[in-house]
Amino acid sequence: MPGPRALAALLTAALLCALVTACSSGPAPAGGGRPAVSLATSDHLGGAPVHVAQERGLWSAEGIDATLTTQPTGRDALNAVLGGQAQLGVVGDLPAVTAALGGRELRIVADLSRFSDWRLLTRTDRGITGFAALKGRRVGVPQGTNVEYALSRMLGSTGLTAADVTVVNLAPNQVTPALARGDVEAGVTFPSFYGSARTALGDRYAELRFTGYTARTLLVAGPKADRGTTTAVLRALRKAQREIAADPAAARKAVLVQSKGALQADYVEAFQPRYGYGATLSPALLTQLTQEAAWAKAAQGLPGPADRPALLRHLDPAPLTAVDPAAVTVR
Repeated sequence: MPGPRALAALLTAALLCALVTACSSGPAPAGGGRPAVSLATSDHLGGAPVHVAQERGLWSAEGIDATLTTQPTGRDALNAVLGGQAQLGVVGDLPAVTAALGGRELRIVADLSRFSDWRLLTRTDRGITGFAALKGRRVGVPQGTNVEYALSRMLGSTGLTAADVTVVNLAPNQVTPALARGDVEAGVTFPSFYGSARTALGDRYAELRFTGYTARTLLVAGPKADRGTTTAVLRALRKAQREIAADPAAARKAVLVQSKGALQADYVEAFQPRYGYGATLSPALLTQLTQEAAWAKAAQGLPGPADRPALLRHLDPAPLTAVDPAAVTVR
């Protein structure tokens, strides 16, 4: 019969064996041990590389386990990042600027895409045949988004400001019904609603095209994002962008699948080719952010500095530099 010390050793070994067996038979870490990352995005085509990466399983190829949440707008995606519900966000340039001016902790890590085919929606019976005719009119727009800045550029192209019109804050999907009811006389919304506006208004539909503003879709990192994971996300997005360029039709199908019915095939077919994709951090981006910051301070009374050095501090070139040094030209 074993002595006390031998018995204690046997009991200890048995306990360790039981613990090891229990641990090995338990649930595996999420993603097979891969680092987890959460991204907040929206259905808009500016973030198409994210949808392609998700559809093609490009995250796991970069050693990460990504979880996507789809928000109604980029502004909502930004709020998810700032609120800690997501580490990374796919957002418009204006929401990112207003967050920076508000002193929020935010890093812009890439400019993912660019778009400049905007429309002012109106009705044939409103007599709005040019942007100057907006003076004194009611204009619906989702405030706090890139669309609001697009409206400001439309007004500015003819010497007007927001003070010359009555701006009505509407959700993106409310602009067309408001036009149909006569609550507003014109409206600006996301391109995904152009087709439904034409259908709803029928013979009364009218539009003014505007290319004087290039909207940018940005990848931003919040306080909970680490650079290593962010770099892996950018590698996957760069692969997705190459797939979009190599096979645009297949990429459009991937975007449609990932939108889960939120986007219509005719819209994706018509508008995705109008986006320029390619992750960059350029002087043109910084110049635009500076212009938007000056507008936001004047229009919204935001407190933060709007000068170039202050906004440059919100750019984090390290992850994109690690992926593609030539894509980072801003200094």
